[in-house]
Amino acid sequence: MFVKRITSNSMVIGAPAKVNLFLEVLKKRPDGYHDINSLFQAVSLFDRITFALADHAGIVIRSSNQDIGIQENNLVTKAWRLLETKFGLSQGLDVQLEKNIPVGGGLGGGSADAAATLLAGNLLLDLGLSEMDLRVLASQIGSDVPFFFTGGQAVATGRGELLEETELPQDYWILLVTPPLMLSTAASYAGLNLTLTESKNPFKLGVCRTALELFDQLRLSGNDFEGQHRISYPVLARIAESLSRNGALLVRMSGSGSSMFGLFEAAPELDNGLFASEPDWLVHLVRPVQLPRW
Repeated sequence: MFVKRITSNSMVIGAPAKVNLFLEVLKKRPDGYHDINSLFQAVSLFDRITFALADHAGIVIRSSNQDIGIQENNLVTKAWRLLETKFGLSQGLDVQLEKNIPVGGGLGGGSADAAATLLAGNLLLDLGLSEMDLRVLASQIGSDVPFFFTGGQAVATGRGELLEETELPQDYWILLVTPPLMLSTAASYAGLNLTLTESKNPFKLGVCRTALELFDQLRLSGNDFEGQHRISYPVLARIAESLSRNGALLVRMSGSGSSMFGLFEAAPELDNGLFASEPDWLVHLVRPVQLPRW
């Protein structure tokens, strides 16, 4: 995450999206969650969040995007409530959220915003939390929230909270396309219909020295949600076809959807005819990014 302090009592944080370059669901766990194996990559699409300490108690969130849900189940609120409980905070927080990451697209925007809230609280209130402390707190909010306290690229296992940072090539481009379709993560897992006894061996990346070698390795895996979603939601297949026709060397769904992405060795010249006919599709051209360490 990228931080700009405005005053001693306020700051702006750029909270990045992430893509799942591959995603396997290995088995269902007795606690109701699932073990996964995935490669998380932070990308250059950011929510811009202004945090300011306030005289009132609690948290007030303002945003022009009404899809985020600014009530108690918002992950930003959950993150602040967690800090309030742990540290007995009486200080309040005002939040202005400029939402640029598509909601419900499988790009981790809500998790990134929650991580940004933990970081803002730590810095503004001088709580003295280490990176590992922040990861532990983040894991209590959501499985992929701890990722945003890494350098921006990691293999995720367990529920997604066990992270092994990697140094794979990042010199390529990603074209993200998100239709007006919000897919339930819980329903996506339920659709896999795994039992407690089912399991499979996790995919492992080999040595990748170039972006093309990385793409070749990624073709050996996939996204376990993508097949069922392409059948249920034909728009995803249409997006995949458009990305391939635009020259993508690999096309995949991120997370449990609904965002699709294409990988390119060089910045593509967008064929506007492929996307202009679908004005409801959100199109973002991004790159992998490394995140500062906090």
